[in-house]
Amino acid sequence: MDLALYLAQQLVNAVSLGSVYALSAIGLSLVYGVLRLINFAHGDLLALGAYAALALLAVPRLPLGAALLLPVALVGAVGLAVERVAYRPIRRAPEVNALIVSLALSVIVQNLLVMTLTAQPRPFHLPPQLAGLLLLGGVVVSRMALLTTALAVGLMTALHLMVRRTRVGTAIRATAEDRDAAELMGIPTDRVIGLTFALGAALGGFAGVMLGGQYGRIDPFMGFLPGLKAFVAAVLGGLGSVPGAILGGYLLGFGEILFVGLLPPALSGYRDAFVFTLLILILLLRPQGVLAGR
Repeated sequence: MDLALYLAQQLVNAVSLGSVYALSAIGLSLVYGVLRLINFAHGDLLALGAYAALALLAVPRLPLGAALLLPVALVGAVGLAVERVAYRPIRRAPEVNALIVSLALSVIVQNLLVMTLTAQPRPFHLPPQLAGLLLLGGVVVSRMALLTTALAVGLMTALHLMVRRTRVGTAIRATAEDRDAAELMGIPTDRVIGLTFALGAALGGFAGVMLGGQYGRIDPFMGFLPGLKAFVAAVLGGLGSVPGAILGGYLLGFGEILFVGLLPPALSGYRDAFVFTLLILILLLRPQGVLAGR
């Protein structure tokens, strides 16, 4: 393979991985925007979405669209329930309390999955419509990667328009700016925060479905590391900023893939070290992120 085709192949891989990171980072940024909370249980929602999709794809005669969309709705409902039961009672408590609760929820979800489904990795078999590879101009692209990128771009565009141009989006931005003032203006902030949690969780569930489809295997701990990388992407773009989360996700995806693809193979095992070194540099040089103001 010549250099141009090799670079094109790496760019295709980077776009696909960046789409997953961007979707996860948006969910983190939305929640941080309204509650100033880093939800470390967010990554485990990816695993919930992947397992739900695996179960629904095995249901005979269930339409493919329903098998892919129902897990997203299910994880969104889980996010709404978690906000109501775990986070709402401690909303006025110090921020460190919510951080500890998010870590506890992460451990609880992982252990529940292990106890009910075992820790054994499971193959994620795709239906025939999504399996297989395509050859586009000499570049090998999987059907699942194409679907991931197309749906991710569509979802991110729709979400950005919703936040900027609808009454619900205005309510979310007002709550993120000043929750008490939003309440005085008649905005039902409890509903807005619940909706934001549900949206963020649904995006995480969708990212988990796409991640399972691309890698072909899932396990109860599959979302932990991607969840941390989504946090890096959110910090890179600017916590609380939807466009920043999108930009940070794609920058991280490109950086990780190019780090593996362009450096000697002996260094490819250090891709995660590259990601978290990048986080340290961001926090030192521009902690507010690329798109956020001071």
